[in-house]
Amino acid sequence: MNQTTHRRIVVVGAGIVGASLAYHLSGKGAQVTLIEAGEIASGVTASSFAWINTTYAGADPIAQLRGAAIEAYHRLETELPDLQIHWSGALSYNASAEHPASATLLTAAEVLAREPNLKNPPPCALYHAGEGALDAVQATHALIAGAQALGAQLLTQTRVTGFKTCNADVTGVETAAGTFDADLIVLAAGTGTQQLAQMLNVALPIDASPAIFIRYKTQPDLVKGIISSPEMEIRQSADGTLLAAEDYLGEAPGNSPPDIARQTAEAIRKALHGEVSIAPQTVAVGFRPMPADGIPVVGYLPGVGGVYVCAMHPGVTLAAIVGRLASEELLGRQSSAALEPCRPERLFQT
Repeated sequence: MNQTTHRRIVVVGAGIVGASLAYHLSGKGAQVTLIEAGEIASGVTASSFAWINTTYAGADPIAQLRGAAIEAYHRLETELPDLQIHWSGALSYNASAEHPASATLLTAAEVLAREPNLKNPPPCALYHAGEGALDAVQATHALIAGAQALGAQLLTQTRVTGFKTCNADVTGVETAAGTFDADLIVLAAGTGTQQLAQMLNVALPIDASPAIFIRYKTQPDLVKGIISSPEMEIRQSADGTLLAAEDYLGEAPGNSPPDIARQTAEAIRKALHGEVSIAPQTVAVGFRPMPADGIPVVGYLPGVGGVYVCAMHPGVTLAAIVGRLASEELLGRQSSAALEPCRPERLFQT
């Protein structure tokens, strides 16, 4: 791995992952320029359920990385007072769910004690006390404000049109606003990372995986924490907005995002006591960057000097820890063992 200390770093992408990278790199003394084609958090970050969920069914290649995610957010909370995370815990009930050591098995009565509005509580459910959620857009703004306080520069509405190269090394990015020289480029543009890599003649296998994110207007205090069941995945924000995440099934009648929003609203009404008034405010399809094997891509881009890639799902969960570990690597410290399963090279092996 390239162990050169990079001081001028351009981060491409101002979603929550790019924002975390910009903040952590700036905190370690790098001169960071954060470039965004649209506005802050205007990509999939704006359409994220934003559950900081560290549990995973089955063998997990990034278990070490996932296991450090919550602690990394707690650390950020001490550094960024504007970062607002609601550590509500999460209830999960599914017949096939495993029982990880980090979860507590609750009885129906214990479930009701946590979520008193549930009409038909399951006989048992897993409770993950340490998990929580955040407003991903607000968190991204908080991270960028923190980076700017440390000297980072931000350019929005600035699309990368090409790269400046010298021999086999990339030495800057070209935009309509001019060329920005750098010792290192970090690609953290979500699904746009694939297109950026293609400009460098690297076919990075990252798919755009769609999911539906719904905001409902409803009465406050319907749910206390995060509920994940076969019928729904919901949580309620501080302002009372009810948030839901659903699988994207296409645009056919009955499966379109507005149809799914109506069906989910009905499932919520049936699940909760009282006359639940619930109306969709926004229904959005977010496209998550999904590497071909489902494992995050974090590391130097093969065959190209001076380019580092950060593309992953779940981006919100991993943003804080990947921002910290990647910044340590990029500024010349020892390679991170937790990031080893994420190296891009694996995607090009035959």
